[in-house]
Amino acid sequence: MRPGTPEQEWREDCAPRRVMELFTTKWTSMILHTLHARHDGAARHGVLHRSLPGISKKMLTQTLREMEESGLVSRHVEQVVPPAVEYRLTPLGERFVEPVELLYAWGRDNADALDALTPRATSRRG
Repeated sequence: MRPGTPEQEWREDCAPRRVMELFTTKWTSMILHTLHARHDGAARHGVLHRSLPGISKKMLTQTLREMEESGLVSRHVEQVVPPAVEYRLTPLGERFVEPVELLYAWGRDNADALDALTPRATSRRG
């Protein structure tokens, strides 16, 4: 925030807070990245699950539902037996993945500095 920025610009429903709300779980950005970078914007649940080591099926389902409610992905059911469900990036999801990719690139470029950080108590990093 710039010094002297009016408080009104930082109200509870301001754009920066709504953007951060999209990152409610750590998996949102990873799912966006995976759909974009590895699956050309669309993939089935099982494919996504195999592409994201460490995520449970329950967490993947929950996060995809939240992302669908937020308008980042759409759910498409194919009329086959058994039904096949595919998740696709929406136009908003495609625009939102751009800053996610920049952030991930920054992480790769600064991996040494990130490795030097002291892990948080909740981190799985050893």
